[in-house]
Amino acid sequence: MQTDNLLKQVSFIKEIDKLKYIQRKTKLFNSDRHENDAEHSWHLAMMAIVLAEHSDKPIDVLKVVKMVLIHDIVEIDAGDTFIYDAQKNHTNTDQELIAANRIFGLLPAEQAEEFIDIWKEFEEGVTDEAKFAKAMDRFEPLLQNTSNNGGTWTEFNVPYQKVYDKKKAIKNGSASIWSYAENLINESVEKGILIKKVD
Repeated sequence: MQTDNLLKQVSFIKEIDKLKYIQRKTKLFNSDRHENDAEHSWHLAMMAIVLAEHSDKPIDVLKVVKMVLIHDIVEIDAGDTFIYDAQKNHTNTDQELIAANRIFGLLPAEQAEEFIDIWKEFEEGVTDEAKFAKAMDRFEPLLQNTSNNGGTWTEFNVPYQKVYDKKKAIKNGSASIWSYAENLINESVEKGILIKKVD
């Protein structure tokens, strides 16, 4: 006999399949194909596991993995906001909260509450786990863009300072990963794939 919980959980599992259709602006490493949100979330989860030792603070790795797998599910309803979008602010919106309540609300109440809390914790970026999860979220597209001759930076004429300002959030979760990332940004300027304006 199927329990009510199982039916709700299967309904949620079917719903999140839609994440595979949400296209991101960034492209796969050394590729012309756009990444989708599900691929992005999987990659961040693997990065969190592999790079956990570089966190500045002791972290609950399972919680970080949950965060990065959950963080973009709201985009099923709210859509993906390009981090360098000049028109739309890349911060937690009312639209995303409505999406979180609807999608996670498909789950049994206790599980829904846990997922919403984890999603909010990531968005707020205050805890050590959230800081490291956000570091992963900012690091992956940096690696993609440097592998694609500038990728979205070149495509959308994103200047150095804007990239630097967005990427420095990596420093909140890991000084060593930030050092690596900062070097990549500077190398990108030297290669001419990221434009640094001279005053």
